[in-house]
Amino acid sequence: MAEQSRAVALMMAVVALAVVGAVTEKVGPQPITHVATTDITDMMNPGPDRRMELPGFDPEFVDFPHYIIRITERIWHHREVELCLEYYGGEAAIHTLAGDITGAQTVVDNTYATLKAFPDRRLEADNVVWSKDGDTFYSSHLITSKMTNLGDSEFGPATGKAVRVLTVADCACFENRIIEEWLVRDNMGLVQQLGLDPDAVALKQAEADQKKGFSLPDFHANARAAIDTAPLVALEARASSESAAVKVLVAALNKIWNLRSLEGLDEIYDYRVSAHVPGARDLYGHDQLANFFRPVLGALNSTRLQVQHIAEIPYLGEARDVAIRWAVSGVHETDGLYGASTGLPVYIMGVTQARVMNGRIREEWTVWDDIAIRRQVAYKRLSVEARTIRA
Repeated sequence: MAEQSRAVALMMAVVALAVVGAVTEKVGPQPITHVATTDITDMMNPGPDRRMELPGFDPEFVDFPHYIIRITERIWHHREVELCLEYYGGEAAIHTLAGDITGAQTVVDNTYATLKAFPDRRLEADNVVWSKDGDTFYSSHLITSKMTNLGDSEFGPATGKAVRVLTVADCACFENRIIEEWLVRDNMGLVQQLGLDPDAVALKQAEADQKKGFSLPDFHANARAAIDTAPLVALEARASSESAAVKVLVAALNKIWNLRSLEGLDEIYDYRVSAHVPGARDLYGHDQLANFFRPVLGALNSTRLQVQHIAEIPYLGEARDVAIRWAVSGVHETDGLYGASTGLPVYIMGVTQARVMNGRIREEWTVWDDIAIRRQVAYKRLSVEARTIRA
């Protein structure tokens, strides 16, 4: 009888331990949301428990990627546009290659204008690569937008055409608010899908700038000067303290823009690399990637690249997702992609996200606004014409 009692007690102890283990596993910390591999339903319903420290953020947000995805869902998909007043700082600066805007109310106004032109616009999250510095969090939000042009837009009258556009929103967030944003969108791909002439659109925008007394080249003059005067070794020095995956992407950017070399890309890119680049172009293999960059480098001389921000997160297995926001200064000195040479110093702001596997880039998303580059060139031509007429 005593033996039987001991056996029952032992069994109950084992069951109790199993229950405790199960409970511990259930309530233990969950992994930080990985946007690229998580279904939207799960991201919208992550449970109540915090997965990371988020000082000053609303308790409903379980981690920083959840914050980015949730507020985007509310503003754009639920059409709660006025929430921008809550989630953007009152004096937040939003930087684009076409110029800057300031303030949460301006974000509200621009969002309504976009929805008037593209009423069914959606912002689907492909990834959020993030980092933090103290209590400030940085996101690189890769977005695919599908939408139909049913109203007049900044590019011209409504066309009725359906388009798909790649965007990256890099945001600095502090205590539940976006305090600064760097926004890059593939406007070249957008304009082409609308059936419009990119150079005609850029010229029309440059003419409007001229009438307002606004010069996009002059606006970017200080940013260009900061790149041109920075020693190239600064890029190598910064990369030296980064991870192996970051060094791979830095090497790719440095090779293309600073060294201006398209040879040996197979040492950096997987032979099967999928690359998504301006003009809504999907490339396969480092040979097609080289063919894309060749006319860009052919038209722009003396290019120099500056890395402005780096973020990195794990993907699957040993793979890593890296996001780098960068800026390039160059001179339009050669006839080609951007028309007859103008001698104009040109500024480009871009973001590249890369999936690094086995020491090479397996997939890449590079976004910049090529219409804004053409707008800078068009403004230069208009200025030359105006001086000629006055003379």
